[in-house]
Amino acid sequence: MRRLAIPGGLVALIVLIALVAPWLGLPNPVRQDMAHRLALPGAVGLLGRDEFGRDVLSRLVWGARTSLSVAFASALISCVLGTTLGLLGGWFRGLGATLALGSADIILCFPPVLLALLVVTLLGPGAVTLILVLSVLFLPGFARVTYAEVMLVRSLEYVEAAQAMGATTPRILLRTVLPNVAGPVLVQLSLAVASAVVLESGLSFLGLGVVPPSPSWGLMIRGARTTLEQAPLLLLWPCAALTITILAMNLLCDALRDVADPRTQKPSRS
Repeated sequence: MRRLAIPGGLVALIVLIALVAPWLGLPNPVRQDMAHRLALPGAVGLLGRDEFGRDVLSRLVWGARTSLSVAFASALISCVLGTTLGLLGGWFRGLGATLALGSADIILCFPPVLLALLVVTLLGPGAVTLILVLSVLFLPGFARVTYAEVMLVRSLEYVEAAQAMGATTPRILLRTVLPNVAGPVLVQLSLAVASAVVLESGLSFLGLGVVPPSPSWGLMIRGARTTLEQAPLLLLWPCAALTITILAMNLLCDALRDVADPRTQKPSRS
């Protein structure tokens, strides 16, 4: 559990900053001030102003709020749907497995960017559309992980004992099977959140995600590209925030994997 402390604390700090953004007293992240366009750090704001005179620190913090909201929402939706498909497919097998894994295989046939282009063309860009796209993209991973774990535990003694005691199928799945497959699913959830942050930034950079002038790390990187020679620091701040966030989430994922996998536990000395 010690390995969870540092990455878990760092991720919690990033999430906390995003949550309390409205109460930090930062300037309006979308208010333009062309008189201070491309102002250096410390001149007008702590991190300066962007190409439209907007406060960089405010957009960085509010961008974290946007990026993490999209990432956690899409990961949780795909976790619930994918885990449900995996549970049903692994327990009932036959047609249930065909539907669960077949739907996942169909989604995997589409390249992520092409799927995003298709959905954005139909529904238009925006955070809601982005959550929908990412939820669909991550659903197969949860379905496959849950299906594999259910296939491993369905024939174990405690599951057979629950069946012998006359427990209903929903009770067995929710009270007996699901808690025993929660470890790998939790690891998959942390992976999905980290991947969603990267994909949100990438799609927003391409104009397929968050709509300007809403703050987003991807939009900040996109805007900084046009003024790279005049103000190179504008590219540094969102890239640094994105790098630190992804690194912390990946370290947390590794720690969760080690905690959830009993094979990685060191035997206790007698």
